[in-house]
Amino acid sequence: MVLVIVFGVALLVAVLLSGLAARSVLSTSLLFLVGGALVSDGFLGLIHITPDSDIVRVTADLALFAVLFTDGMHVSFPALRQAWRNPARALGLGLPLAFIGVALLAHFLVGLDWTTSFLVGAVLAPTDPVFASAIVGREEVPARLRQLLNIESGVNDGLALPFVLIFIAAAAPTGHAEDVGFASIGGELLLGLVFGVTLPLLVHWLVRFRLLGAEPRLQPLLPLAVAVILYAACHLTHANPYLAAFSAGAVIVAVAPEARTAFEPLGEALAELAKFAALLVFGALLTPHLFGELPIGGYAVAVLAIFLIRPASLLLSLVGTDFDRKEKLTAAWFGPKGFASVVYGLLVLQAGIPQGEEAFTLIAVTIAFSIVAHSSTDVPIARLFDVEKLVGIPDDDKKPRRRVPSRGADSGTPGDQGTEGRPG
Repeated sequence: MVLVIVFGVALLVAVLLSGLAARSVLSTSLLFLVGGALVSDGFLGLIHITPDSDIVRVTADLALFAVLFTDGMHVSFPALRQAWRNPARALGLGLPLAFIGVALLAHFLVGLDWTTSFLVGAVLAPTDPVFASAIVGREEVPARLRQLLNIESGVNDGLALPFVLIFIAAAAPTGHAEDVGFASIGGELLLGLVFGVTLPLLVHWLVRFRLLGAEPRLQPLLPLAVAVILYAACHLTHANPYLAAFSAGAVIVAVAPEARTAFEPLGEALAELAKFAALLVFGALLTPHLFGELPIGGYAVAVLAIFLIRPASLLLSLVGTDFDRKEKLTAAWFGPKGFASVVYGLLVLQAGIPQGEEAFTLIAVTIAFSIVAHSSTDVPIARLFDVEKLVGIPDDDKKPRRRVPSRGADSGTPGDQGTEGRPG
């Protein structure tokens, strides 16, 4: 119950400071991360969470499912068809380059074996503007830049997931690897995709019957019901719930766009709560002992991954595009290791692989450094584009404006052209 109180207090403080956070270097995501660390065994000792605690596994599982489900509902296939070239460069060239670059650093500077090194690369390659929302939440920042970051962050989590699972299986001890082989992973991914596509289509088909349909106040619960059934079905059948969640969200918005409008306020609030809870738990694992276990080479990897690998990989992928120098540098810098990396890191820790603890320590420190670096630089860099006011923050004369997500929220969506933030 202490953990519940801590979460409630952190949530209250985050809400009260969200307006200030939208204008400053303050980050609500960082608040939950630091809050979890302060009440853990490493500091105040109010809560006792270990890597093998059930709460770690449950919060990570639920949070990633919720985030991917809502992210899927922000995929716009028409928008992707119209503006796919630059995001395709970032995903097709920038993502693999970052993946390989981090893996090389992990192997040569930390001494991890090649399989575990590539696992670390797969975990840290995805980006997420959840910690850089001031960039994608400002109208005056070029739309194509916001769109690039939106589409890249909305898709790369799902692209990295199969590689994370494959390398976890490959790094597992021999006996365990026989139980969780590549064929098994492929079957789980395929079954998750089938569930994620067929269940929303089935529900959409049922809704079209004349005698069926939800009244307006209950319409937001229809996608929620799909998500609950899908989550349970995946765990009962060992289908991959994360791929199922993302594909289900994309199918729902494709066949029933009105469902997104009805579900968005509820879904985004639930996803935000899930993310904050997982960040709090993740923060509780960031003890002084954990930071003390990382060798000097590990800190070098964390710094180079943030300041060299991501910027260089994206700059190379954008060579020949019509982005100007300022836009390229901004896009290259804002590659924070976001929420998917947090959850994937917990999956690595729970997998029981030989070098899992070393890998998790490296992943955790890199994520912590990224949260601090990116969530404290989004507002100053956004102002380089001559931006004075955030979208949605009222003017001094109290004129209403559109809302902007808190600094702990995800950014806009692939289909929104980045002109509106959404609560993450």
